[in-house]
Parts: sequence; structure tokens; C-alpha cells
Amino acid sequence: MRRWGTIAFLAVTTCGLLAGGALHLAGAGTVADLLWAAVTGVALVPAAGWVISALRSGRLGVDAIAVLALAGALAVGEYLAGALIGVMLATGRALEDHALRRARRDLTALYEHAPRSARRYRDGTPALVRVEQVRPGDLLLVPHGETVPVDGVIAEEPALLDESALTGESIPVKRARGESARSGVVNAGSAFDLRATRTAAESTYAAVVRLARQAETDSAPVVRLADRFAAWFLPVTLLLAGAAWLLSGQPVRAVAVLVVATPCPLLLAAPAAIASGLSRTARHGVVVKGGGALERLGQARTLIMDKTGTLTAGRPRVVDVVAAPGARADDVLRWAAAVDQISSHVLAAAIVETARAHRAELPQPAEVLERPGIGTAGVVQGHRIEVGKATTSSSDSSSEWERAQRARAALDGAMTVWVTVDGETAGVILLRDAVRADAARTLRRLRTAGIERVIMLTGDRAEVAESVGTVLGVDQVLAEQSPEAKVRVVRQETARAVSVMVGDGINDAPALAAADVGVAMGAHGSAASTQAADVVLTTDRLDRLADAMDVARRSRRIAVQSASAGMALSLLAMIVAAAGALPPAAGALLQEAIDVTVILNALRALRPARGTRTVVDATTESLLRRFQMEHSSLRPPLELIRETADELAGNPTAQALGRLREVHAFLTERLLPHERAEEQRLYPAMGRVLGGPEVTMTMSRAHAEIERLVRRLGRHLALAEDGGVHPEQLDDLCACLYGLHAVLLLHFDQEEEAYFSLASL
Repeated sequence: MRRWGTIAFLAVTTCGLLAGGALHLAGAGTVADLLWAAVTGVALVPAAGWVISALRSGRLGVDAIAVLALAGALAVGEYLAGALIGVMLATGRALEDHALRRARRDLTALYEHAPRSARRYRDGTPALVRVEQVRPGDLLLVPHGETVPVDGVIAEEPALLDESALTGESIPVKRARGESARSGVVNAGSAFDLRATRTAAESTYAAVVRLARQAETDSAPVVRLADRFAAWFLPVTLLLAGAAWLLSGQPVRAVAVLVVATPCPLLLAAPAAIASGLSRTARHGVVVKGGGALERLGQARTLIMDKTGTLTAGRPRVVDVVAAPGARADDVLRWAAAVDQISSHVLAAAIVETARAHRAELPQPAEVLERPGIGTAGVVQGHRIEVGKATTSSSDSSSEWERAQRARAALDGAMTVWVTVDGETAGVILLRDAVRADAARTLRRLRTAGIERVIMLTGDRAEVAESVGTVLGVDQVLAEQSPEAKVRVVRQETARAVSVMVGDGINDAPALAAADVGVAMGAHGSAASTQAADVVLTTDRLDRLADAMDVARRSRRIAVQSASAGMALSLLAMIVAAAGALPPAAGALLQEAIDVTVILNALRALRPARGTRTVVDATTESLLRRFQMEHSSLRPPLELIRETADELAGNPTAQALGRLREVHAFLTERLLPHERAEEQRLYPAMGRVLGGPEVTMTMSRAHAEIERLVRRLGRHLALAEDGGVHPEQLDDLCACLYGLHAVLLLHFDQEEEAYFSLASL
């Protein structure tokens, strides 16, 4: 309704102005003046309504200047100036509507994209039902091109999903059987079956829409700043207009001052820039709950972050499988994964995933019993396997070995899963919540954007938190904090500077609410944290926070810039008008030009900007994805290098030579070709992206060291072919293997952080 009213207002005033101009040129000056006066009167009605509305809400806005200018034009007979002011006001409102409509286009697309129906199986046949009728456990068909109606898991065949509506990424993602699919994503591949896990109202997309609607209802402090400016701008305008009239004795000068003082830049530029910023963040997969949150995000100086699920992935990953004396690590992993296949525990899932990455064949277990808090037990190929908490062993040597593994786990901050076979400890699996690959780069980007202090605030153990904090280079680590303690810390920091708190768990919700800006990891976070937060990252990527801060700072800068420039130009024009050098009609045209200029400048906030993000071309991004996938397949066999070194360092057996051959074959046939391909294809591309070949020199040096160690290992293997591994080889051979293992792990981590985190995955 407002849109059509604005169009009608613009049409009436513009047609009246042009018709009056035509009549004036035809010699009918009196009729032209009457028509212009009518246009002025028509414009005066809505302008007066805006002022009355402002007064009812307890403020006197800058619209009062427009009313005075229109009334003054009628009083002194400057009808053309009055008509021009009317057109200026109508044009300003039309530009505002267009700017806000364009700025909110991405948020509007969220609503229009919301699923309204689903194809639910009944008696083996899919039937169309309203999405509200879907219940958890229902089996749904999602045809090609249709939107996933509710949150669920892929039931059978893998699915290719376009997740851009939630994440902002246009590249489809492949999801395997058993993986989750969120409502709102689009099936970009063949039809697949989905097992619903939530109702439509509880699903991801419904929550995003609710957040987006909330985002539209708020207004930013920088927008409300217009009324604070009015507190001094209005009196200054009246004083200048009154002085011009008194000193010159010409009321027309006062009208001219009022005409050029009409502050459309202040009224329109700031809201347009902030709304544009909200639209840009939505494209990055970030929902900001209103302009106020966007402006505060742009002012932030302190960043407070939870650890688990925020700086780390929130999903444990197997970091090592240690076999007890007399056992093999690959057997320990295979036995544990075989039993854990039936468990839904997060640690069990990590163990099974690692076993499959090692291409282990998992036999089906029998007599499986899962005991919550203890672990899982079952029979595998005739052996009784127990996986979970440690059990007492009858062997003294095993007890000593177990104590050593517990000590190592404590030092590494790792979780332990013990594996026993027929009552004897066979090994232990160490798991750790890995630091996000994009965490370090994101923190560097945030510091570049203006964050001066980074604090890790976590309830986890101090030694675990300190290890993560050291890797990421945070300024302060506060561990073992209760929810109440987190709130106290956040309040202390907000008293010092504008602070952002990032978290994902239920226990983070109070701290998120206490911060100036609460940011929730919405993809896997709790509903409580999402509700308490001001900003929600709808995709499980921390770097989206840096994208949002880039947008927030730029939008606020453009909003203040546009409003300030418009105000300055208006003040200058007011002085010229007060001196009698700018008649009302010319002043109205000048003010219209100022309005259009600053509003167009405000709309720059809609355009993408580089900010702190490193721009990667499509070809390089394709290379990054390729080599990242190769890393995923090469990581598991790296443990074979260390296991072989352990075997040689302990008590070399007849099988040691075979293991050494296996390691050498892996290094020469799989790993070195990968490293050489990176050197030839990826590194030159990264040099172009990052500013020169020098940026990859450290990585190239690591490649050279890896090549040197592999050649040295090859010479050891050649010597061992004649009679096995000789005693005099052992020290150097073990050093070579341990060195290779350490260099490769560090090199892989460096590449994943420095290069692969640049890809938009």
C-alpha cells in the first residue's frame, strides 16, 4: 500500500510541476502559479502528517523543516520553489522505498523460498501434503529441483544439494546416506528419499525466516541518529533563516534557507545503507537481527569466543590409534569400528569414519550391548570386543603401558577410548576436537577489520583450552568457566569496549544475551543460543563472521559518510541562500541533486566488496578443492609412518621390513606425486592470488625436506633388502621416519590453514 501511495505522490507532484512549466512557457503564468501552488499544498499534507506522527512518538524530526519550507513558499508566493520541494520530497520517498526494497531483496527471497508442501510416502507411494503435516520419522520424496521441506537425513542414495539459500554458496554439496539435510536447500541432483527428523516449525529454514523477519523490524542507532542530528540542525536552520530575514528584510531569503535545509540525505541515506548491509550479510549466510546489531558489530573492538563448536569443529576426530604390546593398530581400529557400527555416540561415529577412511573391512558384530556412559561390547569373529572406558587388566606390563597412554592423553588434551579383546587390553584410540581449518585465518581477518582483543572463554579444561589458544594466538584464555562466570566476563569486557561473543551451546546463551553483539553458530548450535544471539551464522563456517564484520563496518561507514556529506552540502547551500545568492527555486533543484547523490552513495553498501577476504579465482579454487580432497585421503596412512617407527624402535620383528616397504610405497607412489603436483600447479596459482612466489617459499622448502627424507628412507630400504634391517641402521632409520611423520603433519596443517581455508566450501 505504501509503495502505491508513494508512486501516486510522485506522479501527482511531477505532473503538476511539468504541467505548470508548460503553461508558464505558453504565457499562462497565473494558471501555472495556481497549479504550482496546488502541488505545494498537496505536498504539505503528507509532510505535515509525518511531523504529527513524529510528535506523537515524542520527537520532533527533521521533517518539520520541509513543512516550514512548503508553508514559507506559499506565504511568499514562491510557488515554483514549493512545487520543486514537493517533487523533491516525493522523489526522496520513492528513492527510499526503492533502496529499501532492493536492499531487502535477499531477505524477501528467504520468505518466498520457504517450503509449503512435501511428498510423503503412504503405502509406498508419495503423496503431496502440506508441510505442516510432516512429522519426525516420515519418509519423504524430494524430486529434482524441489526444496527440502523439513530437516532430515538422507535415507538411501546420496543427494546433491544446492545450499545457497542458507549458506550463500552456489556450488552444490554432495551428502551421503545418513548425513543430514536442512530444510530450505534445493535438490540439485536426482530424486532422493529423506527421513524427517523435525517438523516444519522446528526446522532450520523456519528459524532462519523468523530471524529475518525480526531483522526487518529493528532500526539501527545510526538511523536513529537522524533524529539526534535534528536536535541541533533544526534550531540552526531556524536561526539562520530568521537572521537572513531580519538582516535583509526579505522573507524570501528565509524561505530559500528552509528549502535547501530540507534534510533528505539525513532521512534517507542512513536507512538505505544499513538495509543494504543487512542484505549483503544475508548473501553471506549470516542473519543479522536488525540494523542496531549490524552497527554494533561494525563498532566492535573485543571478540570473546567459546572453544568447542566455535573455534573447534565440535566433533571429535581420531588423532591416534595406539596398540598394546603384541597387538596391531589397524586391528585395534577395525575391532572397535566393527562394534561401534551400531552406536549413535559421537565418539563411535568418529571411530567408524576413521576406519572407513583407512579402507578397513568391518565385519558384522553379534550380541552387541551398548551401555550408556560405559561403552559398547559385542562378539566379532569369535572374539569378545569391548570399546569404551578402561577396564582392569591382569597384566602388569599392560597396566604400565596404560598409565603411559593416560599420561600422554592428559598432556595432549585427548579423549581415550579403550579396546579390549577377550578381556585383555588391545589398544587405545585417542580422539581430539580439531581446531577449525578456517579459525586462524578468520581471527587474522577480524584483527585486520578492527578487533583489538581476542579472548577464549570456555568451560573446558585449562590444558586443553591453552593448547588451542596457543595455536590460534588469542590474547587471553579463560578456562573452566561456568555459564554464570561467562556472563560476568562478558559484562566486564562490554564495560571496556563494544564486545562480540560467539558461541553455539545452551550454556553460551546467557553470555550471548549479555554481550553487545551475540553471535550464534546456527548450523549446529542450540536453539537457545540462536534465540539469544543478535547474529546467526546459518552455515558451519567461522569465516562468515569476518565477512559479516566487513559488511557491518563498510555499511556504517557509508551511512555516516552519506549523511554527513549531505548535511555539509546543505549547510553550505543554506549560507549561500542566506546571503541572497541562491533563490528558492534554484535551491530546491540544488537540494534535489544533493539528495540523489547521497542516496546513490548509500546504495554502494549493496555492492560486494573485498574487505579482508582474499579473492580466489575459479581456477585456483578448483585446484584448492582437488588438493584438499587428496589431503583427506592421504592423512590416515600418515599414521603408518609413525607406527612403523614405533615398531622399529621397540622390538624389531621379521615383519618390520614388510611394513617399511609398505611405507616407502605409499610415500613414492601416492604422497610424492601429490606434493609435486602441488609444486607445479597449486603453488604458482597461490603465488598469483597472494602476491608473488615468495609467499609459497616456506611450503616449497617443506616439499624439499620431504623429498630428502623419502630418498634417505629409500637408501635404508635398499640396505635392508640384504638380510633385513641392520642394528646400525635403526637409530637413523627411526629418526628419518619420525621426522617424516612430524614434517608431514605440520605441512598438511599449514597448507590447510594457509591455502585450503580460502576455498568457499
